[in-house]
Amino acid sequence: MKSSLKFILLEPKLYDIYITIGTRAYNQHYRHLWPNGDTTTYIENSFTKEVLANEELNTNTELYLLEKDGDYKGLLKLEINKSIANFNKKEALYLDKIYILQEFTGMGIGKATLDFVEARAREFSKKAIFLASMQSGAALPFYLANKFIIIDTTKVPFNNVIEKEKPMYILLKEV
Repeated sequence: MKSSLKFILLEPKLYDIYITIGTRAYNQHYRHLWPNGDTTTYIENSFTKEVLANEELNTNTELYLLEKDGDYKGLLKLEINKSIANFNKKEALYLDKIYILQEFTGMGIGKATLDFVEARAREFSKKAIFLASMQSGAALPFYLANKFIIIDTTKVPFNNVIEKEKPMYILLKEV
C-alpha cells in the first residue's frame, strides 16, 4: 500500500525540524543565487525561531511540514489573503514556499503539494493561486506543466543576490 503525503501544521515543538528542512532544501536548490553560496541573508529572514513565531501569530499565514513514510520531505508556506492582478485579497491565495529536499524531488511530492494548495484555495473560496518562481531552474517548468501561467515579472527582494540571478516570474492559476 502506497503511503500518502501528510501536511503537518507547524507548531513550536516542530520549529527545529522546519528550520533544518527549510535551510537544507533552500541550500540544495538556491545556493547559486548568492555570492560565494552564502545564503545567510535568506536563512535569517526565513528560518529562525523568531521568524516562525511571528509567522505563526499571523492568522493569514499557514506553515506546514511535508511528511511521508515517517520522514519529513519538505515544507510549505501559504499566505491566505493576498491580492494579485485582477484578484483582490479575498479572491487570491499566495503560495509563498514549496521547498522539497533534493533527494525527494521527482517523486510526486510537488504535485501532491500543489493538489493540497488547490484544495485549501477551494476551502477558502479563492478564485486564484499565485506564486513567484525563478526564471531559470526546475521549478518553472513544473509550475507551467501544472497549468500556472506567467502574468508578470519580479526580482528576488534581497540586494545581495547575484544580479543576473534575481529575475523571477509571477505565475497564476485560476481555481
